[in-house]
Amino acid sequence: MFDKLPSITSFISRDRNIGRLLGVALFILIILSILNPGLFLTVSNFKSMAYQLPEFGLLAMAIMIALLTGGIDLSAVGIANLSGVLAALTMIRFIPQGAAGWQITLVIGAAVALGLVIGAICGAINGFLIGRIGIPAILATLGTMQLFTGISIIITKGYAVLGLPDAFLYFGNGTIGIFPVPLLIFIVIAVLFALLLNKTTLGQELFLMGTNPTAAKFTGLDNFRLTLKTYMVSGLLSGLAGLMIIARTNSAKADYGASYTLQAIVVAVMGGVDPAGGAGTVIGLVLAMISLQFLSSGFNMLRVGGSFSNYFRELVWGVVLILVMVINYLDAKKRARTPQESGTDAKAQMPDTAAGAGSAQK
Repeated sequence: MFDKLPSITSFISRDRNIGRLLGVALFILIILSILNPGLFLTVSNFKSMAYQLPEFGLLAMAIMIALLTGGIDLSAVGIANLSGVLAALTMIRFIPQGAAGWQITLVIGAAVALGLVIGAICGAINGFLIGRIGIPAILATLGTMQLFTGISIIITKGYAVLGLPDAFLYFGNGTIGIFPVPLLIFIVIAVLFALLLNKTTLGQELFLMGTNPTAAKFTGLDNFRLTLKTYMVSGLLSGLAGLMIIARTNSAKADYGASYTLQAIVVAVMGGVDPAGGAGTVIGLVLAMISLQFLSSGFNMLRVGGSFSNYFRELVWGVVLILVMVINYLDAKKRARTPQESGTDAKAQMPDTAAGAGSAQK
């Protein structure tokens, strides 16, 4: 089942968006390196990006899998915060003073499992509302985003949950050799996610349903079951992102990552995921995420220099999202027109033959 994954060169030759993303990432890297090499080209800057990128990447993957089916998950950040809050409260309340190492490990394991289960349950709620009730994905997940955020606020009363055990914080701030632990976790999840989409029956069904839900239904697929699985996976990824956020920040709060939703959508669409469903690659997502992380780092440099307002960042993300969608739409329209034109030319060259065949049949 798990055959050898296609090489990057094959992706580039098959998908022009991959090559375009590589060019964008290199362009941003070069420009920022020239503008301020003393801040950008430093070990501390790249190390900081390596710690921030994984949690953001997991949320982007959560939104990506929903987009592949023609839906969307606006509740990903709300799920992440709810999972993080409940996991944090579990660790704080059930680890006694002077607890032994095995007790701490046991409670941390239970808290992590709880966070992931909560993420899956929240995803199942989204899947049920969309697949069974028939509420449009954008409206269903907009509503559950407020619901999950509201539950987190009620539980915490708006305050941050502090004082997580050091053993748990290692997953957000530790290193193995020179590599940050969150980055290694993200790489493993990204590889597994790519295998899920490209080398399993579930992945093929997701692409088919995103391309044409009616055709998928008539081929025997259970669209409701598939929708439920899709949003449960999205919820799991969001829950894992929430655990990573609280491990990095040593706190949990109901409104962490408020700007991540828009950025994750930008990354997914910029990475080549079709908002209408049926198309997208993990490699494209990762390249788009690296480009946006470079850009975000550049924003921080400009803010430190006093020449850039942090509030301006949201405007930039919106402009980038619109530009990417316009470029992808024009590119898709051009590619769709090319075979039609060549088909018309070929048809124009065969009128006599077709006519002769029709006469012979008569």
